[in-house]
Amino acid sequence: MAQAYYSILGQVQPAAATATDLYTVGVTKQSIISTIAVCNQAATAASFNIAVRKNGTSLTSYQYIAYQVTIAANDTTSLTWGITLNAGDVITVQASTANVSFSVFGQEIY
Repeated sequence: MAQAYYSILGQVQPAAATATDLYTVGVTKQSIISTIAVCNQAATAASFNIAVRKNGTSLTSYQYIAYQVTIAANDTTSLTWGITLNAGDVITVQASTANVSFSVFGQEIY
């Protein structure tokens, strides 16, 4: 039986309004995504987007699992998903300002 460990799968703080890959599932793996933490370090509110897509595909509107979600100034929110991603799936994030960071937690299954 394959071993799976709960861990930080990716962390990123993208430039303002820039779609950035947070995590890509490896070619021979699957992943269970439990939580995505979003942290706004600015003194003003911001908004963010999260999408899940196949690697190599263009980002389109139907791939968003969170869109234009507001996060208060100096605040953190955790989104609990419990979703399974297959090999090559990508989590892409975007924020309205450069002061928002993202962390994804879960398990890679080999």
